[in-house]
Amino acid sequence: MATIITVTNQKGGVGKTTTAAALLCSLYERGQRVLGVDLDPQGSLSFSLGLDTENCATVYDLFKGRVTVDETITPSRGIDLLPANILLSAAELEFNRTGREFMLRGELAHVVDRYDYIIIDTPPALNVLTVNAYVASDHLVIPMVPEILSLLGVAQIKETIDTVQECYNPKLKVLGILLNKYNARLTLNREVSEMANQIAKQLRTDVFKTVIRSSISVAEAPAHGESVLSYAPNSKPAEDFQHLTSEITSLLREQSDNR
Repeated sequence: MATIITVTNQKGGVGKTTTAAALLCSLYERGQRVLGVDLDPQGSLSFSLGLDTENCATVYDLFKGRVTVDETITPSRGIDLLPANILLSAAELEFNRTGREFMLRGELAHVVDRYDYIIIDTPPALNVLTVNAYVASDHLVIPMVPEILSLLGVAQIKETIDTVQECYNPKLKVLGILLNKYNARLTLNREVSEMANQIAKQLRTDVFKTVIRSSISVAEAPAHGESVLSYAPNSKPAEDFQHLTSEITSLLREQSDNR
């Protein structure tokens, strides 16, 4: 049965999609069966992994009941994806029935046994799509950049997490906070890192030991329909994401052993 991880932060520009794509590619390279779920109406994860979302079934079609989850899963570069496009922006208004928080969990239940990991990319908002991701997930990974506003965004997630844990998914845990676009030489980066540790304690988690360093290759990769791991495998961020994958899988093994 798959471990389901959501990459989340209500603030945009913190590297959610880059992180989700890198985790999918790194896990796939290690022989794991992976499924990516794009819950962002901008379709950034789908685009970053080379999909044309205008000519395939999407999560919106799935939630509308027009297609099955099997008909929605689209392979790209060996990785299975549930794609998204701009139609998903209507989710808050259109999906207002009772139990709408469980739409994604219900669909993933049909395929969860086929995969080792399911990685969900979320929009930069705490809306019905984000709640669906939290309800369906085992763990959250929260990327942030070393800026004060990014730190505030992480702090505001706590209320949503607490609500989901209390009402819908008591097993949900924050696996860690990820520092993205990091430069240890900058004083602000170091100061925000210290504050991130304080917020991590409030979320009953830790800041990942791995930090992701800045590089132009991260910005260039999506234009080529690739993760930074395949586009620039020798870059510093690619190296960092490989270390992050190892850290995450190690943490998951420890948690499993301690049960």
